[in-house]
Amino acid sequence: MNIHLSIVSPVYQAEKILKELVERIDKTTRGFSDSFELILVEDASPDDSWIEIERLSQKYNFIKGIKLSRNFGQHYAITAGLDHSKGDWVVVMDCDLQDKPEEILQLYNKAQEGFDVVLALRENRKDGFFKKLSSKVFYGALGWLTGSKQDERIANFGIYHRKVVNEIIGMRESIRFFPSMVKWVGFRQTTIPVEHEGNGERKSSYNFGKLLDLGLDIMLAYSDKPIRLTVKLGLIIAFTGFLFALFTLYKYLTGTIIVAGYSSLIISIWVLTGIILITLGMVGLYVGKTFEGVKERPIYIIEKKTETF
Repeated sequence: MNIHLSIVSPVYQAEKILKELVERIDKTTRGFSDSFELILVEDASPDDSWIEIERLSQKYNFIKGIKLSRNFGQHYAITAGLDHSKGDWVVVMDCDLQDKPEEILQLYNKAQEGFDVVLALRENRKDGFFKKLSSKVFYGALGWLTGSKQDERIANFGIYHRKVVNEIIGMRESIRFFPSMVKWVGFRQTTIPVEHEGNGERKSSYNFGKLLDLGLDIMLAYSDKPIRLTVKLGLIIAFTGFLFALFTLYKYLTGTIIVAGYSSLIISIWVLTGIILITLGMVGLYVGKTFEGVKERPIYIIEKKTETF
């Protein structure tokens, strides 16, 4: 049977909200398509999310569940869902209900105007002050480092044509960040404003440390700007050192300096050593990520699937 619409949602700590998610998706999607599937990818959640997915898949035949062998991360779970999707159109959305299932119809209708990608633009984010601030700083720094415009109001929620999904599936690099991959493949893209819901008492799985790690991975995978910055910094320091050397030589020849200063020597050693270590560390990170890539390990490992597959 040909599937017109696939909905992919990574699942983590969502045991209590999966039932509502499925019911709202079912009600919304049946309004415009009788041929759809919902792929729930459980990313080794510490609660009983997988048990709930199995229970729901027995009640709703359009649900297909995938359980990963360990916690690979949200964007790796999305990749697993995309790999198993069959729809002509694919919706990617989070499971925490901040992405409203009712907005799927708007995304679909906009796509029918001739767009290959329609992204949800959260105009009024109902998040706390710290969450909004951290997102703005994260995406601002990410955009500057990668040389591409990043909008903190746009996340994973959107609808994607099969040809776009096929191109993303073909990108098998070990570092995954779905929004950047969508932007890289191109095609005709647009955005529409959507209503954003707060997450209530649920806490985000992204803390400051995870955001920092994610940002570092994305920077290393999609940009060589840090290397370029270290080269420029090295040139600036070398030029400054050359001027300081000429100034010191001039003072020595004019008799102003009799004994070389201890302070300037120590400062120079500490500053230059720090710059060297930073540069070596940056190069080491790139080498490490390259090493991870050449090992060609699988992007994710599936432990089990529901019987609906």
